Formats: sequence, C-alpha cells, structure tokens
Amino acid sequence: LERMLIGLLCEGHILLEDVPGIGKTTLARALAASLGCSFQRIQFTPDLLPSDVLGINWFNQKKQEFEYRPGPVMCQVLLADEINRATPRTQSALLEAMQERQVTIDGVTRKLPRPFLVMATQNPVELEGTFPLPEAQIDRFQIQIRLGYPSATEEAEILTRFTAGDPLAGLQAVTDPETILALHQERRAIRVEDSVRQYVVAVARATRRHAEIQLGASPRAALALYQACQAWAAIRGREYVIPDDVKALAPHVLTHRLMISPQAQLRGRDAAELVADLVAEVPVPVEG
Repeated sequence: LERMLIGLLCEGHILLEDVPGIGKTTLARALAASLGCSFQRIQFTPDLLPSDVLGINWFNQKKQEFEYRPGPVMCQVLLADEINRATPRTQSALLEAMQERQVTIDGVTRKLPRPFLVMATQNPVELEGTFPLPEAQIDRFQIQIRLGYPSATEEAEILTRFTAGDPLAGLQAVTDPETILALHQERRAIRVEDSVRQYVVAVARATRRHAEIQLGASPRAALALYQACQAWAAIRGREYVIPDDVKALAPHVLTHRLMISPQAQLRGRDAAELVADLVAEVPVPVEG
C-alpha cells in the first residue's frame, strides 16, 4: 500500500505483477475508490484495438461533422488489467498518455485530466496468448509491486471478510483530485542533500557497468528513484531523504527495467538479486 502511495504522490505509474488470484485488481480498485478520482478499467485482450483505449472521431450525421468520443483513457485513474494480453500495437497506444499525459487522435492532441495514474496488472507465469511489454513501456512504470501469497492468518481473514459481501462496495473516498495535486507540490519540496542525490545517480549508473546486466537503468529510472525517495520520506513524516530510502526503494524502482544477460540467466541470477548486490557495493554517503 505504501508503494502504491509512492506512485500516487509522484504521479508515476504502477505495475502490479504476480500470479492470478493474489488480489492485484482488488488492490487497484480499492485505491481508485479511495481517491475520489474518475476511474476506468480496461480488460486487455488480444483483439483490443488502440481506438478502444484512446477513443475515436465519429461522424455525427445530425451536425454533419466529426466528434470525438473519448475512450476509457480519459480518466484520472486507469486500471489496465492483464496488460500483457493485448497486442504490441494496443500496448503502444498508452505510451503517449503515460509519458506526456495526453493523447493524439487524427492529428488533434487532447490533454488528460490530472492527476493521471495508470495501474497495470500482468501475470508473469502465463505465456500462451500474452505479449511481453516492450522495454520502452516498462521504463514508463515508476514502480513494480509483487504482492506475494498471504500468510495463513491473512488468508483466513480474507475468507471471513468476503463472506458477508464485496468489501469494495462500501469504500468511501478519503481525498479528492485537488488535494492530490497539492500533495504533489509537497513531495517536490522534500529536501535531497547533494550527496544523497549523487548516491541515486551512482546506483543507477552502476547497473550500466555491471557485467551481468545487458541493459541498465536509464536516466528516467534515476529520476523515478529520486522522486520515489522523496515520496517515501514524506510518507514517513520526514522533510528530507536519507540513503536508507534509496536502499529500500531501488529494488522496486529499478528491477523491472533491467535486462539480464543470457549468461546470468543460465546461472540462475535475476534482476532483484543483481540490484541487491549493486546496492550493497555502491559506497553510501555519511553525514559530515
């Protein structure tokens, strides 16, 4: 939940990746219902077209002119459910919306409402009928979240909670879009000491020099980590970022962006393990 709030405070996008039935869609719907923002859900399938996401210009015979019919992307919180089931053509329809917060149809550009947050879910184990997200789109997700299986106590509580009905039906909004936009400004005011800023850069650059990483973190990834640390500090009630914030968030912000070399994969190494090694190796700044 805290990592979801990091994405919200940074107006970054969130990739929820785990096996089916863990509660990815439930978590995304619960957050959306709590924000008081306009919400749309798209179930991605192989036959979904870009126009089903962005909208279309249709000819109004009464007015004898074309009118824009908005697609579900014209909202403040968009849930892209099972995003890796859509074809690359449809996946790429979200690129402009995620980066520039706008959509262009027939040469006309329209701004999206703010705040704009994409929460996408995908199943990492299914291969049939799925299309892996391209690196350019993965890089636009600020943070990746894996929920994991609940404990035995938590699973028993789930059974009890859903016996009486759907808990989401009674959720009430606890904020509104204006407050969220104000929180974005508060997050930008969180102070980052120059040594900590250089530490963020050093961690990102270390991924580009590692022998087992074929594609390292981009400058966009470094910026995402920087902003995530500001949001994490704000959630923790601090007005400044500390190196431990960078250590805590680097695995969640950088792991999904890295491309591991085939040799490392054969040795059973994964991106999370490599990021943990890099964070342990890069010198940590200390107070003067």
